[in-house]
Amino acid sequence: MSLKTPLYDCHLQAGAKMVPFAGWQMPIHYGSQMEEHHVVRQSAGLFDVSHMTVVDISGAAARDFLRYLLANDVAKLDKRDGKALYSGMLNEQGGVIDDLIVYRLEGDYRLVVNSATREKDLQWIRGWAEDFGVCVKERPELAMLAVQGPKVLDCLNTVSADLATQLESLPVFCSMQIEDMMWCRTGYTGEDGFEVILPGEQAVQLWAKLLDAGVRPCGLGARDTLRLEAGMNLYGSDMDESVNPFSCGMGWTVDLSGDRDFVGRAAVLEKSTHPGEIQVGLVLRERGVLRGHQKVLSEAGEGEITSGSFSPTLGFSIALARVPDTIGTQASVEIRGKQLPVTVVKPPFVRKGKSLVI
Repeated sequence: MSLKTPLYDCHLQAGAKMVPFAGWQMPIHYGSQMEEHHVVRQSAGLFDVSHMTVVDISGAAARDFLRYLLANDVAKLDKRDGKALYSGMLNEQGGVIDDLIVYRLEGDYRLVVNSATREKDLQWIRGWAEDFGVCVKERPELAMLAVQGPKVLDCLNTVSADLATQLESLPVFCSMQIEDMMWCRTGYTGEDGFEVILPGEQAVQLWAKLLDAGVRPCGLGARDTLRLEAGMNLYGSDMDESVNPFSCGMGWTVDLSGDRDFVGRAAVLEKSTHPGEIQVGLVLRERGVLRGHQKVLSEAGEGEITSGSFSPTLGFSIALARVPDTIGTQASVEIRGKQLPVTVVKPPFVRKGKSLVI
């Protein structure tokens, strides 16, 4: 039986088409995925992301534990409570078990991990935690909303002028506790906005207030095209346990400075200078749609698209692909037996509503 978030009935009332996703019943759209995509780029959209898994790490050795568990260094969070860090969690072979965000909260830490990897993540985290004597606590009673878009603060000002004033000064990739809600200036769309972690019983009320303020509900379909335009990875498509971070655009999240040891360090050290494969963006201006698993052909060799779709903002098809690290600026993609020319670019494709593709 599929799980339901606290907002399940709200989705039905809003006319959502519900689909199974990672064991949950989630909205794919509320009538038009394209319109929902544009509203996030132009105004403000609201996503239910309560299927994500929240895990709190506490104990005297919590910092040392996470410095060993994660490829990025949580020591970077020492200067400010509430600061966030994006990181991969690697296996001993250097493959990506999951990508996640970790927050520092008054000496303890909060992880937000993917729902599709929940069971293996918890097993992995708890397995290493035993050596450090730290407490690992899943927080299933918490819900999570994401409000994203250039007019988010205007809408929040309608909800509460005091709330909007407090959040306006919050730096990107930082969080702030306001009453029972943890407001985080993070997101998965390439737009300004916030992710809110709050008690499940309060989620319906906040959802209603945001809709009354003019924020439009958006589903997983728009979330996927938005994150693709923003050049953000999707676990299971763009990376997994068989892929090292330097081959999937996550090399910048691996901190190899100093002598800090972490799970997978030895395996990724060589890949940091000789990855063999890299992640690139592809642009198809001809008629056609780039999709996952299509072959990428170039003089450097063969690669594969990991995520692809029509870009509503740009008006043509784009993709993330894993290709030989010597690839140039031109390649082709095999679509229905035909080789169509594509331009190789560096992601992202869109940032804050503006095209980055020449």
